[in-house]
Amino acid sequence: MNKNSAVGSSWQDARQEIFTPAENAASDLRVSIMLEMIKARRERGISQYELEKLSGIKQSAIARIESGNSFPTLITLQKLLEPLGKKIAIVPA
Repeated sequence: MNKNSAVGSSWQDARQEIFTPAENAASDLRVSIMLEMIKARRERGISQYELEKLSGIKQSAIARIESGNSFPTLITLQKLLEPLGKKIAIVPA
């Protein structure tokens, strides 16, 4: 943690001050889903173009999701995760 006042606080400190706990949790969830999708696609050796063919979701939409510029609906997420051998689950916190 950076306590140098000339530089400012750490990002973790700043995001706690700027955003609500719910906003931070939603952001963390989006990042986790995005990273898991990228990891699963790469582990299977599937390109974004191949995932388009398997899921029916356009490659450009996949690119936007993976870059964090877009967040998919649950239906789109299910279509993307199925060919990657993944599924959405609700588990106890």
